[in-house]
Amino acid sequence: MQSLHLPTERRPDARTEHVPPEGIGGRHRSYATCTPAELLRALPLTPAAARSVHTGRALVRRVLREEDDRLLVLVGPCSIHDVEAGLAYATALRAQADRLADDLAVVMRVYVEKPRTTVGWTGLLPDPALDGSHDLDRGLRTARSLMLAVAEQGLPIATEWLSPAAPAYLADLISWGAIGARTVESQVHRQLASGLPMPVGMKNGSAGSVGVAVDAVRCAAAPHAYLGLDPDGRPGTLRTSGNPDCHVVLRGGAGRPNYRPGDVRAAVALLAAAGLPTGLVIDASHGNSGKDHERQAQVAREIGAQVAAGDTDVRGVMLEGFLVPGRQDLGPGEPVFGQSVTDACMGWDATVDVLADLAAAARSRRRTAPAAAR
Repeated sequence: MQSLHLPTERRPDARTEHVPPEGIGGRHRSYATCTPAELLRALPLTPAAARSVHTGRALVRRVLREEDDRLLVLVGPCSIHDVEAGLAYATALRAQADRLADDLAVVMRVYVEKPRTTVGWTGLLPDPALDGSHDLDRGLRTARSLMLAVAEQGLPIATEWLSPAAPAYLADLISWGAIGARTVESQVHRQLASGLPMPVGMKNGSAGSVGVAVDAVRCAAAPHAYLGLDPDGRPGTLRTSGNPDCHVVLRGGAGRPNYRPGDVRAAVALLAAAGLPTGLVIDASHGNSGKDHERQAQVAREIGAQVAAGDTDVRGVMLEGFLVPGRQDLGPGEPVFGQSVTDACMGWDATVDVLADLAAAARSRRRTAPAAAR
């Protein structure tokens, strides 16, 4: 198993506490962390990682634009909490990605922020020790080190953008990004997506509305100007030219799935009415499987059946999988290596089977639908 050695360099004031005056910061306390420029100097993008990112972005764009007839598969843990387990998963996934490369464009989920409906562990980036200490300086370094190691294996990376500040530290490593169901109506996240240098999937709202995701795609395709951070951590006006590669992700909601043919046709009609490209991604987890990791494999196969029947609007599938099936709660005992601590995930054996089935579906579509340029 690979070992990941994190840099120990820290700014002299990395844990300096700042107590804002009453009326400005209220009850907040802030701690200085490294700036984006400092982190990128400490953990620069290597040539191997840069090739992986560039190749991954180009491949995802081609698939989403129907210039490549492979099926995009975004697969990996709900949220990575253990760096070593994440790297072990990446090594195994790289072998499957190579084996199925004629039919699938495989991108690994490396999710380091976990959105919460109420409270709970919020991810490797904000809480790398998993104990509520919230050492963001360590979290940023841990997240970037992990992503560098995955990219250097040749795997493109997917992640969800939750904190608007995170892309300044990590975006150069990402080939596909997501705006989640809880934030898809946020103007801040739509503006953020408009300036990101990778394709971005807009999930339908947590109540099930696909219309809000279509609105988000339209918004992110337009230019914007908004307040953000420059590489040295100073606030400034960020101006974007719009992101032409945003798209809808169907993930179910309000107690019902939306991955079946009728749901896909309804989403395609909304996109077409808005004058947008009709290609979309379907999430086999979350509301589409009722968060049942065993049900997820069946949902993925039903999506694959639509692909095999010739549906060219389904450009990608999202899967939540880890080394060990299910989930575990953090506690005093030794955790299970490679098992999720957030949403339950498919195990490795089930993931391999589903990937093979999706590859077969892509081959069948190639025979039944007009061939896209390779």
